[in-house]
Amino acid sequence: MSDEILIRLARLDACAVSDALDQVGAPPSVTGLKALSARQRISGRVTTVRLAAGKPLEGAPSRHLCTTAIDSSDAGAVIVVEQRTGVECAGWGGILSNAARGRGISGVIVEGLARDIDEAADIGFPVYARGGTARTARGRIHEAETGGTIQVGDTTVSNGDYVVADSSGAAFVPADRIEAVLAAAERIAVKEAAMTKAVMSGQPVSDVMGASYEHLLEQG
Repeated sequence: MSDEILIRLARLDACAVSDALDQVGAPPSVTGLKALSARQRISGRVTTVRLAAGKPLEGAPSRHLCTTAIDSSDAGAVIVVEQRTGVECAGWGGILSNAARGRGISGVIVEGLARDIDEAADIGFPVYARGGTARTARGRIHEAETGGTIQVGDTTVSNGDYVVADSSGAAFVPADRIEAVLAAAERIAVKEAAMTKAVMSGQPVSDVMGASYEHLLEQG
């Protein structure tokens, strides 16, 4: 069932899934996350990482941020990093991109900044973030938790949730609502495809949009 869900999810763009979230009354998609390294849609199951300001507490395990997420994620996963510390530095970098690509991870989404963007572009690894920076995390922030609950925009994201991200935005789907959201998104995609076909066949766009667009989110 999980493989089927991932296949269906990969066929959809962020806009269709965002509309489906609206239809089922789930939290809306997140705006402003940019595809920095590759104009490539990513989708998959989420592995979460939460970063915190400063150095780890004395006696805490010493580990480089996001390495646990990479090592523990299945191929096709999307790592989602919360870097909302207020400290201006990267929550992701080039060695991590290489390691994640080697593991078959679909991409990373950083609620914050990322670095080594050109390196990620050179290897074709998708990095979504609020922006780029050259400032290292070293000595500025540390990993507080892997696999917990994080915040991306105004949306709460849990480990094991689903996501679709493209140049329009990132749509996060709670794991317990994925079936309903997929079904709604697929219906919406079919309706939009029919509308596009009608426009391309010569029907006036005002007629097509006027007759169909405002009813796009209705069931059925």
